[in-house]
Amino acid sequence: MTTTSQATAPAPAAFTPEQKADIRRRYLAVDTSNVADVLDTLGLMDQSLSGDFAPYPAQQNRIAGWAYTIRGQKTPYPLGGDADKMTACHGVGPDELTVWSGDGEGVCYFGELIALGMKERGCVGAVIDGGIRDIRWIGEHGFPVFARYRTPTQSIGRWKVNAWQVPVVLRGATSRTVEVAPGDFLLGDEDGVIVIPARVVETVLVEAERLTRIEMSIREELADGLSLADALAKYGHV
Repeated sequence: MTTTSQATAPAPAAFTPEQKADIRRRYLAVDTSNVADVLDTLGLMDQSLSGDFAPYPAQQNRIAGWAYTIRGQKTPYPLGGDADKMTACHGVGPDELTVWSGDGEGVCYFGELIALGMKERGCVGAVIDGGIRDIRWIGEHGFPVFARYRTPTQSIGRWKVNAWQVPVVLRGATSRTVEVAPGDFLLGDEDGVIVIPARVVETVLVEAERLTRIEMSIREELADGLSLADALAKYGHV
């Protein structure tokens, strides 16, 4: 029997709220491609989520935040709402994004009203291994979401939250699944979404920023007439 649970252990990375906000701001200035390259050098080669994850609406294609995890499963129950879902959503805080996981193919995990409630608490987006609806209105509120599909079918009576702030798994790009633990960091852009484990958040950020500066220099020099061959000789592969 599955029961609702809530983790009691602290997040792995003991950052202050100010540090978390600053790290998030800095991650928004780097690309997932550079982050993926850095993770490869650390031996973390399967951190990208499936290419099925896409931004909704499409123009809101950048997301970053600390993982607040929510898990559910298909469970028939009477219409009237999911109290556990509401309780789970009330715990999210500033600079966090909600990460939704679980078996619920075909139904919506996430819509406009939940987005509004989370935004009021400082939540900065959602990554959903499932469905989304109310896309137009979520876009109007400026709340970034990456989801695996869209659907008009609600979760009420079909899919129910059974845990939150526990490790969850989402569909992966180079592996079947990617684990996301509370306090990990997620970054998404035009290339997709990637998961940065909490223990390497700062290490990856510093190196990704260095790669970003190199790429900016290469683009500037190419625009000034430097050949690609000379750029590769000067900077190597980036």
